Amino acid sequence: MAKDMESGEASRHSPPILPPSRNRRSTDPFLVICRCFSVITALTALLCVCANVLSAIRSFRNGSDIFGGIFRCYAIALAIFVALVETEWDFILKFWRVLEYWVGRGMLQIFVAVMTRAFPDVIWARRDLVLLQEISSYLLLACGVTYVVAGLLCIGFFKRSRIQKETSREHAAKDLEELERRKRELEALLMEERDSRYEIS
Repeated sequence: MAKDMESGEASRHSPPILPPSRNRRSTDPFLVICRCFSVITALTALLCVCANVLSAIRSFRNGSDIFGGIFRCYAIALAIFVALVETEWDFILKFWRVLEYWVGRGMLQIFVAVMTRAFPDVIWARRDLVLLQEISSYLLLACGVTYVVAGLLCIGFFKRSRIQKETSREHAAKDLEELERRKRELEALLMEERDSRYEIS
């Protein structure tokens, strides 16, 4: 009985095992706006892909505008590349460092928008296809101009600095969680060793 009372008293005085503290990451409103704009730009680029695919199919099917179809194929490839760049995939940005800067990214989007709008076959093409080309090209043109203006205002540099701060904050939170986990393991080992000593005594 005495040993049980001593072990119970020791367990009461031992430090409690606290659950891991979850450091909730504060969402940066500026980064959320940038991600939303990237999603809009990527969807606009995919809309340009659809418009160029339809134009290329029509050019090759008629057989009268082979060079126009080849031109549309290049536009399709570049529009897909624009959509991939908006995901900010490290593999792409590693080889195309200029696309990390918003001015370069905006110039690429403007170029794709011009390619999508160029050479509209109003006579043979359907009006809905011409309308799709115009809508997608002007939307991507607006996104590109926005990127260029924002890049000239150094907003892209501000975004990269905020991302670096957020990444360092995440690493610090993970390190703190790892330290708390090790602390709990050591406390559990100390409690087991203390209980074993009381049982022996």
